Amino acid sequence: MYQRRIQLRTVDDVREFVKAADRCSFDVNILFGETLIDAKSIMGVMSLDLTRELLVAYEVADPQLEQTLKKFTVG
Repeated sequence: MYQRRIQLRTVDDVREFVKAADRCSFDVNILFGETLIDAKSIMGVMSLDLTRELLVAYEVADPQLEQTLKKFTVG
């Protein structure tokens, strides 16, 4: 499993991230405290506190997803 810490600061960031996750044929999830959110759900992602870092978890190293995640990676 791969994990990356990201921060989405704007609605446009959320749209870009969800679009990238939606292109994946595998699960992409956000771990937020005790909550697991499907990263392909724009409503689920928009329901999160975007002022905080998010942990993205996925099972396949996908170059397109990695490129998008790199843009939002923190630390």
